[in-house]
Amino acid sequence: LSVLKVDYDVCSNYGNWLYSAGIGNDPRDNRKFNMIKQGLDYDGNGDYIRLWVPELQGLKGADIHTPWALSSAALSQAGVTLGKTYPQPVVTAPEWSRHIQQRLGGSPHLRGRRGPAQAPPQHKDRGIDFYFSRKKDA
Repeated sequence: LSVLKVDYDVCSNYGNWLYSAGIGNDPRDNRKFNMIKQGLDYDGNGDYIRLWVPELQGLKGADIHTPWALSSAALSQAGVTLGKTYPQPVVTAPEWSRHIQQRLGGSPHLRGRRGPAQAPPQHKDRGIDFYFSRKKDA
């Protein structure tokens, strides 16, 4: 069985992949790849993560995308202990908060979260910056 892709355009295809990864030409400054938004958009129920991250299999639905935002009771019920059976987040980008809050019903505070709700002040406006660039005015 052979497959012929009739709409394949090398430049467009590679260009789109680079653009999506945040490393190609981009008309917008300071673009960040939002892992939480992408996870909710393309794996809303968390099936892909559940397949490859067995430590989180006990979490139901979209909760799997943000285990650090869950209450300790929810984590305990799923058999997850942050820092032991699953690592604490290395960074929580400020851009993620609106997607987490929408999922949790609009609450301004993350349930069960330890530590500051936003990134440390020195990284407050960076999030995860795949350009690895500094501010142009600094």
